[in-house]
Amino acid sequence: MSNPLPNASSSTPSVPDAPGGRNASSTPPTAAAGAPLPVNPWDVALCVAGTLVSCENALVIALVAHAPSPRAPAFVLIASLALADLLAGLGLVLNFAVAYAVAEPGVVSLLSAGLLISAFSASVLNVLAITVDRYLSLYGALTYHTERAATFTYAVVALAWLTSALLGALPALGWNCLEDEATCSVCRPVNKSNAAALAVSFLLVFALILQLYLQICKIAFRHAQQIAVQRHFMSASHASSTTKGVSTLSAILGTFALCWVPFAMYSLVADTRYPAVYTYATALPAICSSIFNPIIYAFRNPDIQRSLRLACCGCLPYGFASRSRTPSDV
Repeated sequence: MSNPLPNASSSTPSVPDAPGGRNASSTPPTAAAGAPLPVNPWDVALCVAGTLVSCENALVIALVAHAPSPRAPAFVLIASLALADLLAGLGLVLNFAVAYAVAEPGVVSLLSAGLLISAFSASVLNVLAITVDRYLSLYGALTYHTERAATFTYAVVALAWLTSALLGALPALGWNCLEDEATCSVCRPVNKSNAAALAVSFLLVFALILQLYLQICKIAFRHAQQIAVQRHFMSASHASSTTKGVSTLSAILGTFALCWVPFAMYSLVADTRYPAVYTYATALPAICSSIFNPIIYAFRNPDIQRSLRLACCGCLPYGFASRSRTPSDV
């Protein structure tokens, strides 16, 4: 849940650093001679990624709105994750504009950092909520579709957003380095203590997600064994389905880990003395997680696929509409 707002470092104090991470001696985003600040290609890449993230997740929200039952817990989770990633993309674009267009960022940079922290925190926590939903759909399959389960889902989503909002407010509440540049983390204006707390929080969330996915795999294999005992053998198709499900979960978890763990670990150990390229190189994959989320959690859902096909060509393949949805589709 760290804030991917790179804080560059430079061996020449008079040269401004990358946006979101200027040297202690640099103030407005202009060069010493008054010329405009040269645009950092890494910042352009982050801005382009933010634009792509915004467009992709706006599409997901529109598709969910046209789904058969948009208020169902499954679609609430997907829409909540898409909204978080949409805000993250907009935050990246806003951060680029603030860095290059605002002469005295100050408070504006705190608001931009707060938006990014809240959005990416909400994204990670919504991934956790979806994982919990998947676990409950297997562990308590008989009560999964009850009103009580739906209320629990809404409460979890609300708690995720409340927690994210509180984390995003920390820089504005004093957890920043605007007054003391020596305390800056690699994600300026977030200070080292805030960045470390966010990184540790993410690692704890990741550990919980890992544990839940391990439990999901155990339940899936146990169900497969029970079916095999009842039928005195396990059919090849059922064994293949179970293996495919486990492989899919492994790919989802692996993608999440590759995107976020490097940046979280780097935020724990690095400071402003490290080269800026390391910050960008670890932050960009974390941002790309918001590009992968719609592919993993939204576009694999049959109802959203149906809405997308209708929006694109107004047609459906034969028998597609009659396909039933299961909790594992979420």
